[in-house]
Amino acid sequence: MGLIILFGVFALGLVSGMPVAFALGLAAVGGFVYEGLPLFIAFQRVLSGISVFSLLAIPFFIFAGELMMHGGIAGRLVRLASSAVGSMKGGLGVVNVASSMLFGGISGSAVADTSALGSILIPVMKEKGYDPDYAVNVTVTSSVAGVVIPPSHNMILFAVAAGGVSVSKLFIAGVIPGILMCLCLGIVAYAVAVRRGYPAETFPGWKALGTSFVVALPGLMTAIIVVGGVLSGVMTVTESGAFGAIWAILVTTFVYRELSWTGFKTAVVSSVRTTALVMLLVATASAFSYLLTLYRVPDLLANAVTGISDNPFVILLLLNLILLVLGMIMDMAALILICTPIFLPVAVGLGMDPVQFGVVMMMNLGLGLCTPPVGACLFVGCVVGGVRIEHAVRTILPFYAAIFVALMLVTYVPAFSMFLPSLME
Repeated sequence: MGLIILFGVFALGLVSGMPVAFALGLAAVGGFVYEGLPLFIAFQRVLSGISVFSLLAIPFFIFAGELMMHGGIAGRLVRLASSAVGSMKGGLGVVNVASSMLFGGISGSAVADTSALGSILIPVMKEKGYDPDYAVNVTVTSSVAGVVIPPSHNMILFAVAAGGVSVSKLFIAGVIPGILMCLCLGIVAYAVAVRRGYPAETFPGWKALGTSFVVALPGLMTAIIVVGGVLSGVMTVTESGAFGAIWAILVTTFVYRELSWTGFKTAVVSSVRTTALVMLLVATASAFSYLLTLYRVPDLLANAVTGISDNPFVILLLLNLILLVLGMIMDMAALILICTPIFLPVAVGLGMDPVQFGVVMMMNLGLGLCTPPVGACLFVGCVVGGVRIEHAVRTILPFYAAIFVALMLVTYVPAFSMFLPSLME
């Protein structure tokens, strides 16, 4: 009965339009009251959930991504990608994917990727004769790179929810899967562009390519500082996030000189708003997860899944499908905090490393950001591109398939995600 109350109150909160964080908190309070537990325990769980040092890295990563979006780094990365692969048939589609891979590896945010690169590339693609739905589809789906390729603040949330998983290993584990996913999307973008007869850009020459790389290098150094600092052991995740934000301020202010005072204030306000939302989610999800453990939900789910089949291949496919469906209807951060304690024991019981499961979860929920009805990236991309959501969704299926193929490879071939982390041992 307590479990019914917990999920029932949570579901009612979501249906009524209540923010996810408040729905989680209200459901947790309902569960505590039903069980007769003192409410101060709930407040203890709330406080302990956000009293984690590594969470301090999240506002720094978010702030650095906002600074890059408003400070000219995105435009220079687009020019670099255009110089490198723009001469292919339908090259702007591949440029879009390559730009997302570069920018996503710096901002760590799929929504920021969609907003920044979409504002630059979608109008250019439409001007060059590309269909608006194609431009939006490529931009939206390639933005998933932002949650897979390091640094990613969502991976920090997973590490906290999983309890003891190395953030450094999670970061490095996302590199190959992120590149693999972008390669699959690039192939689909190229194939669709060829079928629709889109034009190719003129190769600007090796000198122009080299110049574009040199100009973009200060922005690329942000990712090198953040990820390199963590992997080398010189800095903690929090320290590397702080240095990344400082570097972003220096580059956008003194090197590129495009960060205005208005842009800086916008970045600060947006970062504070996003950070507050994430921290509130972490706090209320901690109390919610306490009750999930009390009711032995992970054990119940494991028994339910193994009751369907004892084949690890089938069980992993079921976990992927469940995460994909959940990602379509709920916010990514909330799902990481809720689902990790439930699904991680099942995956580990099948022999999957927690780091590999973290990458699989990022890809699953990242795809959810691109799907209706709650796909934040899809909404942003359609607004920027001036395309109705239902029109974009009608032609986006090949791009969904590309991400799904990459997801299946990462799920069933551990080497894709575990090879680089194994070198750290």
